[in-house]
Amino acid sequence: MTNVTKDGLVSAVSVTTDMSKKDVEAVIDAFVDEITQQVRLGNKVTLTGFGTFRVSDRAARVGINPQTKQKINIPAMKVPKFTAGKALKEAVK
Repeated sequence: MTNVTKDGLVSAVSVTTDMSKKDVEAVIDAFVDEITQQVRLGNKVTLTGFGTFRVSDRAARVGINPQTKQKINIPAMKVPKFTAGKALKEAVK
């Protein structure tokens, strides 16, 4: 198993679509920026078959500092979540 970086993704999409790497990188950057903006606004972004990006609320909780064993309060926060779609789940099986 290897780790695919953004450059690797750009190269693969460039070969598949016959687009220049510069154009593909611009499309991927715009895609990521738009998903980030929509999730930041609290919207859910669904790519049918691939998955859904959304914001989830994480409740406040008490944690423990592993070095000092002292209890610390962890505040409530919003976190991004991704749920894989059916086609992606089937492809991974």
